[in-house]
Amino acid sequence: MIIQSIDISNALRLDSQIVDGLIKGDIIAAIPRTFTNVGRTFALYPDQPDTETVTISAWARCEQCDIVDSSKPLDIISHYTAISIQRLHEIIAERESFFLIYLRVYRLSKSITIPARSQGQYVALPDRLKVDDSSPVLSDPDFARIKQKLENLEPPEPLNVQIQRLLEEAESNHKIESSKNLDWIQKIARVGNSSGGHEFEKLVRKSFMFLGFGNSNTNPKASLDPEATGGAGGIDLCCEYPYPIVGECKASANKKIPTDVCSQLTYLGQAHFPAYEKAIKIIIAAGSLNHHSNPVAIGNKMNVIRPETLEELVKLKLTHSGSINLQDLKLSLESEPFGEDSNSKILGFIEKAKLEIKLRSHVVNLVKNNHEEKVEVETLFGAYPYSNPPKPIREREELKDILIELSSPLAGYLGRVKGNGRTGDRFYYLRDLPI
Repeated sequence: MIIQSIDISNALRLDSQIVDGLIKGDIIAAIPRTFTNVGRTFALYPDQPDTETVTISAWARCEQCDIVDSSKPLDIISHYTAISIQRLHEIIAERESFFLIYLRVYRLSKSITIPARSQGQYVALPDRLKVDDSSPVLSDPDFARIKQKLENLEPPEPLNVQIQRLLEEAESNHKIESSKNLDWIQKIARVGNSSGGHEFEKLVRKSFMFLGFGNSNTNPKASLDPEATGGAGGIDLCCEYPYPIVGECKASANKKIPTDVCSQLTYLGQAHFPAYEKAIKIIIAAGSLNHHSNPVAIGNKMNVIRPETLEELVKLKLTHSGSINLQDLKLSLESEPFGEDSNSKILGFIEKAKLEIKLRSHVVNLVKNNHEEKVEVETLFGAYPYSNPPKPIREREELKDILIELSSPLAGYLGRVKGNGRTGDRFYYLRDLPI
């Protein structure tokens, strides 16, 4: 790309809010008082009454100049200029028509401050300003797309359509990222049932980091870094936050887990991790505990989790990033049973999380299939028991909380119109929640 250098000697005075919108890329057009030649360049002067100085942060080039009269759809022009429809009507009443200029805006490498001027559409700059086009506010494709919409006077997308498009882009990016993660996630159970102990330890650490655990400890003997595994005398798994966890990893093919695995976890944890006593203890192993080691694990409140179960937990996080509540997982890990039977409680935790996803997916479909475009909570609560739900909802407020959760910006499955006192909140469908 060839960068053009330009000398600018004056600035176009515009309302400060218009200049702000141009610099942010929210709008690309403005309404000057006189005709502007295509190709003319100028700085953007934000008009601010009762100020002694003005800061200039951008310059623009006129790409097109149209004449607009009352025959044009002023509501659409209002959207692209951020000038109210009422004000556009007032301008038409004053002049019968007005000039609409399309501006390609560029940021200055360094803002300048000049004395304020009270008059004139164009303000002379104290010194000539040397600028270049290396920092456009909008990319070439984005500017061309918006310019074409304005030329064709296309109505703006409804808000729900804009939200839908953004969510689809985010979902597409998530799928791309998910496909990258799926390769290593699908190895957890296979490697855990092999003799690849070192690789299994890396996968376990990677899994806990993926679930949301962390460790700021740089000591390789009490680390969570998959590339700095503990080795001889180090803890296989060590998490500091959101709560402490210590663990041992035993990849094995049809081997019993000896008692010394439990004692090794205790010894290494006490030696290298100050928070060991209050930490959750985990053994991740494919083999079963022998008749000596299982009572030891139970007595020391150690959870024994199979590699298949860990893989299932990580896959759930992959497909539904908000489905794993780490505090709920903590309660499960701290509760009986321990030893080998603790694997079943983690499987139960996973099934409960899946049921909550099914419930929310069902609620999304309930809104989607309702004959009303925007539906109130009361209507949905009345219809819910007859919709073959995955689990009962007995309180109206519980359903309302789920609807609000699904309509949050971070979820984006439903839209929400807040009530005004006379009517309650209403919800509308945006996109499916796949199970």
